[in-house]
Amino acid sequence: MYEIGEEEIEALARLIRGKKLFRFGGTPEKPTETDLFERELGTHLGAKHTLAVNSGTSALICALVGAGVEPGDEVLVPGYTFMATALAVLNIGAVPVLTEVDAGLMLDPLDVARKIGPRTKAIVPVHMMGHVADLEPILKIAKERNVMVIEDACQCVGGSYRGKRTGTWGRAGAYSFNFYKILTCGEGGAMVTSDETVWQRARIQHDTGTAWRDDAPELKVPVFAGENYRFDEMRAAVMRVQLKRLEGILNRLRARNHGLRERLGQPATFEFAPVHDLAGFAGTAMFLRLENRAQAQAFAAEAGKRQLSAGLPYDSGRHVYSNWEPLIKRRGAFHPARDPLATTEAGKAQAYTVDALPRTLEHLARTVSIGIGLDWNEQQLDEAAEKIKLCGKHAAAPVAAQ
Repeated sequence: MYEIGEEEIEALARLIRGKKLFRFGGTPEKPTETDLFERELGTHLGAKHTLAVNSGTSALICALVGAGVEPGDEVLVPGYTFMATALAVLNIGAVPVLTEVDAGLMLDPLDVARKIGPRTKAIVPVHMMGHVADLEPILKIAKERNVMVIEDACQCVGGSYRGKRTGTWGRAGAYSFNFYKILTCGEGGAMVTSDETVWQRARIQHDTGTAWRDDAPELKVPVFAGENYRFDEMRAAVMRVQLKRLEGILNRLRARNHGLRERLGQPATFEFAPVHDLAGFAGTAMFLRLENRAQAQAFAAEAGKRQLSAGLPYDSGRHVYSNWEPLIKRRGAFHPARDPLATTEAGKAQAYTVDALPRTLEHLARTVSIGIGLDWNEQQLDEAAEKIKLCGKHAAAPVAAQ
């Protein structure tokens, strides 16, 4: 879904000619590319502080550490997300609590309310495949129960919920810029927050050299032993160009998604999955709900014959909790002494089974995801709509449902 071209090549060439590739060493008068990218991204999204890192997973880890999630704390994560959402929690010694998704495949506020307990420290709604989680009830529950919200917006860079950007609603938010995302530099990520303490703790976590940086005396948080998740100037140069493309990409994706929905009208053989903000979601995919898994499979098979981009979320491997081997097999770290599933009361109490989230499995099983072409023209939209209708009729036929 991303775009990349001559502008990125020119940005890299300019940077290489300058022979400075390390993210640190800038000044107020001559900031580094990474300094500039962090400022520009924060301004664009409406966040006070931005920290560029080497991946979306690192961004999540920095958000959790920055927000003060501690070993033994419980963190609610949805059962449909890339496995890294849960692994980031384990990485810092906290314990992921598997939580159901709703019919739109986003974190279910009703199950959030059920799963919050005395050890719960944070909730991580995930904005999957360009869709947005239903944040208002989640934030309400979080406030009532005195827990934090940390958004995983890795697959929804630039999206919004009720006019405010995804990733900026909670205590912190995480984005990914890897090869499969809306914006890309091959691999990378960013954490955003408007909380000074969260930002400072995240800075320390992402850079083992924090104590020796020029701005270290400004830190109000004692420097602890962090890790190395640093960004570099080459990725920053690419991302500064990519950021300029963001709104154009989103506008085109949304226009094509909405155009396809209009062409499909009110289909009789399937239904649109709920979208919690149709104006603000990124539009990278369309979720269709069939009667059951057999119909979803029949739809996808027919789509393959017609060269229509259609996938089955149920079969998306590491995006479904039942395939998260480190959890299911209770291997939360490289050594038991570092494994929160073995060393904390919260971890010992968790029963990770393949049938832990039956509603999530049901929603996933009957859903088909349609990929949206960034450059589809009107004829291609017409063709896609016709193919979807034919696939729906095929899936609903008695022989397909058997």
